[in-house]
Amino acid sequence: MADNAAAAAPQAAPTTDERAMRRARRQALIDAGVNPYPITSEVTAHASELEERYAELEAGADTEDVVSVAGRVRALRRQGKAAFVVVEDVSGQIQLFCRRDVLGDEGWALLANLDLGDIVGATGAVLRTRRGQLSVSPTELTMLSKALRPLPEKFHGLTDREVRYRQRYVDLIMNPEVRDVFRKRSRIVSLIRRYMEADGYMEVETPMMHAILGGANAKPFVTHFNALDRDFYLRIATELPLKRLIVGGLERVFEIGRNFRNEGMDLTHNPEFTSMEAYCAYSDLEGMKRLTEGLFKTIAREVCGCEEGHEVITYQGQEIDMSGEWVSRPLSEVASECVGEHVDMDTPVEHLRELCEAHSIEVQPSWGAGKLLFELYDELGEKTIVNPTFVCDYPEEVSPLSKRKAEDPRLTDRFELVIAGHEYANAFSELNDPVDQAGRFAEQVAAKGLGDDEAMGYDYDYVRALEYGMPPAGGIGYGIDRMVMLFCDQPSIRDVLLFPAMKPETITRADIQAQVAGVVTDNAAASVDDIAADSERVAAAEETPARLEAGLTRDEALALLAEHNRDEFHLEHGRTVGGVLRQFALQMDPDNADFWEIVGILHDLDWEEHADDPVNHTVYAAEWLRAAGASDELIRAVQSHNSDNNPDLPAPELQMERALFAVDELTGLIGAAVIMRPSKSVMDFEVKSLKKKFKDKRFAAGCDRNVIRKGAELLGWELDELFSRTIEAMRAIAPDRDTFGK
Repeated sequence: MADNAAAAAPQAAPTTDERAMRRARRQALIDAGVNPYPITSEVTAHASELEERYAELEAGADTEDVVSVAGRVRALRRQGKAAFVVVEDVSGQIQLFCRRDVLGDEGWALLANLDLGDIVGATGAVLRTRRGQLSVSPTELTMLSKALRPLPEKFHGLTDREVRYRQRYVDLIMNPEVRDVFRKRSRIVSLIRRYMEADGYMEVETPMMHAILGGANAKPFVTHFNALDRDFYLRIATELPLKRLIVGGLERVFEIGRNFRNEGMDLTHNPEFTSMEAYCAYSDLEGMKRLTEGLFKTIAREVCGCEEGHEVITYQGQEIDMSGEWVSRPLSEVASECVGEHVDMDTPVEHLRELCEAHSIEVQPSWGAGKLLFELYDELGEKTIVNPTFVCDYPEEVSPLSKRKAEDPRLTDRFELVIAGHEYANAFSELNDPVDQAGRFAEQVAAKGLGDDEAMGYDYDYVRALEYGMPPAGGIGYGIDRMVMLFCDQPSIRDVLLFPAMKPETITRADIQAQVAGVVTDNAAASVDDIAADSERVAAAEETPARLEAGLTRDEALALLAEHNRDEFHLEHGRTVGGVLRQFALQMDPDNADFWEIVGILHDLDWEEHADDPVNHTVYAAEWLRAAGASDELIRAVQSHNSDNNPDLPAPELQMERALFAVDELTGLIGAAVIMRPSKSVMDFEVKSLKKKFKDKRFAAGCDRNVIRKGAELLGWELDELFSRTIEAMRAIAPDRDTFGK
């Protein structure tokens, strides 16, 4: 703005001293009889409507039109007996041209206690300054909310990304483009509702707590229902309640709602997410295709401004053409294109396995043609699809709850909508045979008995509903968050969630003290220590890690390991964990990298000789370590990783001990997965492949997934971060060779 070009945001990062000064100015207002947080306020105009209404007002012209505006102070410049204050409201920015003779002594005095970020109200006449800036000349200025923290100078870029997600309120203040994304999200969700209702669908609400797990294969969140004294699951899908309504005669239903899956987080997944499921009686996959194509094109036109017949958007630099009739392609056709030859369900299993190995896709001996075909598509084909494509004819082997195709029961009547290499919808011709459904539930229960904690339970009531007769129906589920990512051109699901799931923030007692210092309350108030004890996660102030001495050299540790272990696997595991911990230490605690590695080498020192006594694992090792001259710190660190089995042992406290707890089982799982790969190398092993093995409880069943989850939690990392860092560490210590499969 012309009149306040010299105004700038604070140059220094927020400091406790500046917060203290702002608190002092707050108190000065109170001492002067000014309430810095009044109850009432008045707004009669917004910035954008004033700009529109007075667009023709000439420079230097006054009006007698009095308005009341309010907003956050974004710029402030004083110049003699005038001051220029830029306030920002929901629609834009407007300047307050404050003149002492117009504002009066009381309002002028308020300016002395004004800071950037404060929220103020102003009433006055509209004018345009001689420099052409539309302004309000206040006769009255009111403090509406005194800001005690300064706004940051800059609040964007990768370095601040986690802070932006955690403090979304500051992100929204500082970045208008972020506000635009969430306004678009609101419009998209509203448009989806209108579109569905116009197509004859009825919106319904179904329970978010389920007594039986169903509707998808996913690990649930569990909560306890006190009144019934039993555990319930936060829903992982809305499918089964909605299909009960189809049985009941509500022929077209949909629900937009939150689902919860207790799984990892990455660019396209959040444990709490929004989906829409819709079911239509007497419809099928063709009906779901027409519904989907119409919905996406409507959003492209009304939210992205596309013209009808030319629905073209850009997503992450890639042009996506949604116009015309969307193509449908069999999964086998996409896979064939990627491997350079025709493959389908009739291709010999041995040849499909050879093709997988040729493309570095690990396979299991038990996999049939359907699973192998799917892996070729999933690993090679999906990412090649750019424009909207209905990928059809999924093998029954990977769609166990889908209705089989009449012409080939090895395939299912299902499609996934893929755009820009990502799945946006999953649709089925719904299974309505109660006998078939009962059998498939029984198979799921059997899988649960074999350790699959994502398998569904047996839903007696749902089968009973089907026994009353459900008409043929088409059903579809959409990932709303992914749709918003697509239409708002955002790379991560966190960019379209106002409050994405985050690891708990660590605060200190000093942080709490800074907030409660000087607080006067009507009733007894808790002490800082009591508040800290009640808080989610409070830590001591950050300190430089102490120097840790092992009492042994690396060579001495390796010799001691070899003295008590003959099995090459155990020797290799010790070297692997030691190497991984060294890589972690180089980033987290470089001065103690030797100590971290020696702990990793020796952590399972006594396992080979005393595997039959897991409770006292590391207890025997402690005796041998003392005899070898090991330090108490080394013994404690080694013993900490078995504290779950033996409560008398010390629990992991140091970051190094937490890292050992996390990677001990994880390196074993990665090693088992690597030797299944054609390359036998960790160098081409990806997080995506590890996540598949992690979810398959039958693979490397001896690697305790719960221990790995707890390890990530102890470190304060998401699972994906732990996976990625551990794979990178294993690559660093074993380039281009099979180190982990011996």
